[in-house]
Amino acid sequence: METTAQILIALVAIEHLYVLWVEMFSWEKAGKRIFKNALAPELFKPTKTLAANQGLYNGFLAAGLTWTFFISDPVWKTNIAIFFLICVIVAGVYGAWSATRKIFFVQALPAIIALLFVLFK
Repeated sequence: METTAQILIALVAIEHLYVLWVEMFSWEKAGKRIFKNALAPELFKPTKTLAANQGLYNGFLAAGLTWTFFISDPVWKTNIAIFFLICVIVAGVYGAWSATRKIFFVQALPAIIALLFVLFK
């Protein structure tokens, strides 16, 4: 895979590791700061378990994208990258549709750009 595509995949994976950390381990602190306009402050404590579950799913996305760096077969590596980038894109589009449009720009758009670099390397 081309170096630019790998860098973009790494950035998307790092973003999802960060989201994992916020949602699983710092929901009531960093979560309040990041999602201050999306959720009333008194709702962070009762939604902690739900956020942790979402964080775990973000961790799986990051793991799948990270996995691509350990695959030696170029076709297999590309297919796994495509699959997990599409998963991120679908999650970002759904989040933009169901929660806030900002999610499209923060989550889906970087994955779309990475996917384009993977497809047109």
